[in-house]
Amino acid sequence: MNNTATFDIDTLGKPKFKSPLQLSTVRGDSIFNFISENDRLVFDLSFEHYQKCIANQEAPLCLEKAGPRQNIFFEPPKTTAAIVTCGGLCPGINNVIRGVVMALHYFYGIKRTLGVPYGYEGLNPEFGHELIELNPDKVRDIHQFGGTFLGSSRGGQSVSTMVDTLVKNEVNILFAIGGDGTLKGVDAIGEEIKKRDANISVVGIPKTIDNDIDLIDKSFGFETAFDVASPILRDAHNEATGAYNGISIVKLMGRDSGFIAASASLAMPVVNFVLVPEMDFALEGENGFLEALRKRLQSKKHAVIVVAEGAGQHLLQQTDVVKDASGNVKHADIGVFLKEKIEEYFTDIPVTIKYIDPSYIVRSAPANSSDSVYCGRLAYHAVHGAMAGKTRFVVSKVNNRYVYIPISEVTKKRKKIDLESEFWFSVLQSSGQPFSLK
Repeated sequence: MNNTATFDIDTLGKPKFKSPLQLSTVRGDSIFNFISENDRLVFDLSFEHYQKCIANQEAPLCLEKAGPRQNIFFEPPKTTAAIVTCGGLCPGINNVIRGVVMALHYFYGIKRTLGVPYGYEGLNPEFGHELIELNPDKVRDIHQFGGTFLGSSRGGQSVSTMVDTLVKNEVNILFAIGGDGTLKGVDAIGEEIKKRDANISVVGIPKTIDNDIDLIDKSFGFETAFDVASPILRDAHNEATGAYNGISIVKLMGRDSGFIAASASLAMPVVNFVLVPEMDFALEGENGFLEALRKRLQSKKHAVIVVAEGAGQHLLQQTDVVKDASGNVKHADIGVFLKEKIEEYFTDIPVTIKYIDPSYIVRSAPANSSDSVYCGRLAYHAVHGAMAGKTRFVVSKVNNRYVYIPISEVTKKRKKIDLESEFWFSVLQSSGQPFSLK
């Protein structure tokens, strides 16, 4: 990617209505507060990239700055918006729903906002789910609770059928809150809308508790997830130290990326082993995990192990690949597997093993203060972009600035922990875990 065109955002047409927001102060050619369509932020801030651009006389790869525009595409009194939440639960979903409804109503005077119940199922009439009328009074307090006020589901529906539902209900903007599968789904909806030459904007607000969406700084709910997991690790440590050769195994979410396991272990530094999907480790052998665990018990008489759900799948020897409704591979339970292998290995010394799986508690928690602020700002920026007629984009933070990114760019691959990064080195330093377990 070496030109600014890569991250260009699709638009429905030229904005021709004046924004109702009272923001701008015009002084000469400058407009303050409103974001110019020419405002761009450099993606790669490294000096190396800067030197390369200078040497090759290339423009740097840039992102479109998020925020309110002076001119908007949709006429507020005639605009209908809809919100859908898909996939697994994650802290902060209700905050985003609330933020979108509030921004539409109070910023732009949108009178009709619809909630789509139970994910993409709600856009398929065959399921019989009725769309929900949303307003500030209805969503005012939902941020206090975890889960999703609208309900969710996994799996896609007929794209054509979903677009038919949007058209039938005269929806002009669809906000989709979800992860990789949800974003791919709403991008497909946007492609079908484009084929029909319909003026419907589709916007993705990236939600994944695993923090595995590519390019962006972090997804909402992730910080709450490891915040909630941290005291669980503290309690697991108490269990482990309460017995001679006590071992606590805590399994946290992380299908393909181990950011929650690693971050929680840094936040509560009582963990001795962190096993994540990105690492290849062996059980047996002189440098394998079980022998490293033995050395730990010999030295300290207890151990705390944190394992991400997708770690160590190469050890389980599954013959059949089973996928869920979203197309994700359903992993075998690595936590139970480790517990059994540890019990089999330590036949010569007594060990006490406690296995803890708090995954559904973590993902169902309400957002903490930091995530709550983040969710609100994501919602506002999503609304601003949609009202300007932008479509098939996600809103997020990159380099700590709010930007719009084409959905197609963030769904190309999953973000993973770099095992040679300072972040992972911090995990190893905190835990005392060997650099290699194989």
